[in-house]
Amino acid sequence: MELQQLLDNNRSWAKRQVEEDAQFFERLKSLQAPQYLWIGCSDSRVPANQITGLVPGEVFVHRNVGNLVVHTDINCLSVIQYAVEVLGVRQIIVCGHYGCGAVNAACQDRQLGLIDNWLRHIKDLIAQHQEELEAIADPTSRADRVCELSVIEQVYNVCQTTIVQNAWARGHSLSVHGLVYGLADGLLRDLAVRISGPTQLDALYRMRTERRAVSR
Repeated sequence: MELQQLLDNNRSWAKRQVEEDAQFFERLKSLQAPQYLWIGCSDSRVPANQITGLVPGEVFVHRNVGNLVVHTDINCLSVIQYAVEVLGVRQIIVCGHYGCGAVNAACQDRQLGLIDNWLRHIKDLIAQHQEELEAIADPTSRADRVCELSVIEQVYNVCQTTIVQNAWARGHSLSVHGLVYGLADGLLRDLAVRISGPTQLDALYRMRTERRAVSR
């Protein structure tokens, strides 16, 4: 059976959990109260729970190629809404990682297929910071900087959603952070971008939260 190893691993893992904590699954099935929403890359080398040392139930996770937050991505927006409005998370983390395949692909001019349309969001960011990036001679260092710039951009994208701004308007304590993970050393790096209210956004992106009648 093609999945037998995974099933065997699962049984061994479940057995260890019960041996270490007899009530582990009983608690897990009755409670999901994470404090964190993690928006990360689909890369298999960056498992949110493992690198943060959090157990199941402590972090709500959304992953996509390149850890992007796009205002038309209903999947990502639905995750943010559920995390904020239902689970009541107080910290949203956007985490990229050095050596990101999506970033490396966006830095090139090679056509890859459907994914090229998604990578356009990173290419647009590269064009926006072209002068700074062209001053970095080493291609790896340049790509690492794109990873950082992209994370910062996604933090602002999260904060510009009606979901987050309405949460702030309701008085919900909510902060959005940007981190980058190093594959080479396993360490998370804080990009020192933390937004916890609409006054930290450009006026153009601050939205009124009261309902208005639609003009006809």
